[in-house]
Amino acid sequence: MIDREGPVPPYQQIAAAVRKRIQSGQIPPGRRIPSLVELEAEFGVARDTLRKAVQVLKDEGLVETVRGMGVYVKSPAGSDAERP
Repeated sequence: MIDREGPVPPYQQIAAAVRKRIQSGQIPPGRRIPSLVELEAEFGVARDTLRKAVQVLKDEGLVETVRGMGVYVKSPAGSDAERP
């Protein structure tokens, strides 16, 4: 759940939640992260907030956008894991 009154902005809380799923292997390399619609239903925040959260993950090098398909977890450097 998002703490809207806390010191950490909602987009950072969402980025942290998705990052944890990636780092734990719940969302493995090559797999698509939930869509904005799915994240919106889960977290109950505006899409702009979700876009900011995804951008944080992109800036960290954890995910990449595949045009027309979604946002996918990047494979670790030197890994043979593939994405569509």
